Amino acid sequence: MTGPAEPTAPATPADPLSMTDRERVQRRTLTVVVCSQVLGGAGLAAGITVGGLLAQQMLGSDTLAGVPTMLFTLGSALAAFLVGRFTQRFGRRIGLVAGFGAGSIGAMGVVVAATTDTVWLLFVALFIYGAGTATNLQARYAGTDLASPARRGTAISVAMVSTTVGAVAGPNLVEPLGALARSLSIPELAGPFLLAAAAYLAAGTVLFALLRPDPLLLARRLDHAAATQTSAAQPTDVPPPGVGAYVGATIMVLTQIAMVAIMTMTPVHMRAHHHELGAIGVVIGIHVGAMYLPSLVTGVLVDKVGRLPMAVAAAVTLLLAGLTGALAPDDSLGLLIVALALLGLGWNFGLIAGTALVVDATVPDNRARTQGSIDVLIALAGAGGGAMSGMVMSATSYATLALAFGSLSLMFIPVMYWARTRGRRDANAVEGV
Repeated sequence: MTGPAEPTAPATPADPLSMTDRERVQRRTLTVVVCSQVLGGAGLAAGITVGGLLAQQMLGSDTLAGVPTMLFTLGSALAAFLVGRFTQRFGRRIGLVAGFGAGSIGAMGVVVAATTDTVWLLFVALFIYGAGTATNLQARYAGTDLASPARRGTAISVAMVSTTVGAVAGPNLVEPLGALARSLSIPELAGPFLLAAAAYLAAGTVLFALLRPDPLLLARRLDHAAATQTSAAQPTDVPPPGVGAYVGATIMVLTQIAMVAIMTMTPVHMRAHHHELGAIGVVIGIHVGAMYLPSLVTGVLVDKVGRLPMAVAAAVTLLLAGLTGALAPDDSLGLLIVALALLGLGWNFGLIAGTALVVDATVPDNRARTQGSIDVLIALAGAGGGAMSGMVMSATSYATLALAFGSLSLMFIPVMYWARTRGRRDANAVEGV
């Protein structure tokens, strides 16, 4: 509970916005981000759901079914770097619009490649399509630029939960979009990429038209104007700035590897055991919903319980996901749903906790550049997970794949220990001065 609002001081040339105005701009920013994320979520779901199946169909090989995920995650790595640099220089609006525009072009390229059965074009288009994935992920940062330190987790969650509508709807539209594709003489599995192209284009249009004032540029001005007022309360469990960004990045990277590897090969595993395309859409839809839908609760927990405890919760959940997937009978739709739901939930915990740690450890003058660089690592981790997933499953089994990548969460333990030890050491050093 908060007390009565304090009187708002009038704005001055050194203080461009009153607190009331800042909160109003923050609410408007979140509203615009929500709209763009609903659309962007629909775009990213296409590659997750049918990317591997499309490659399997065009290449005639299960071993290379992980290549699409590798390509669009590599593309998202480059896009994360470029969007981060564009954003640092020109603001969130220009950076995000450019990223979504590239994602739309890539999605249309996939449709053309599938229609003409051109494998090299498919690979190039999937690489470019990855820009939409990176941009959709980076949009979560736009909601934090003007948020108070104690509400950053909640701000991240608002941006992420809005992705749920499009991300869950996308996989469940696989069959009707396939029918639409057939009516247009386009291969069935290319249908979802038609939706992705339109969705990314619409997301970019919303941001271009409505994300004004730019939250990062405004936060930078406010930060400079209030340089002497640095007493804003930080969450109590946040590691020192020199540690927080590394810890947050490590948590998100490990989470991404585990999630992408298991998620990528689940549709291929289900298809090999005679599950219908609609059932695959349900499993992936529930998985993507678990990635985003719990965000509002997760954000509050990250703010109230703490960043590091929620990172531990992510590790436990990912391990349970791997165990469930490994033990699920091949024909068990129910257990696969549970495994993929846990996988999405663990990713959600890790991403929001890690993102909050990174935001806490940065300032507007270096935030977008740092965030972009970290998202490059996240994307490369996803590319590695996607590439390895096909080879691991081809050489062993889906059960081994799920158990191996779910167990990556155990690496969180030394990271948490290092963060707490380093934090205590730095605190003792300060007290000894």
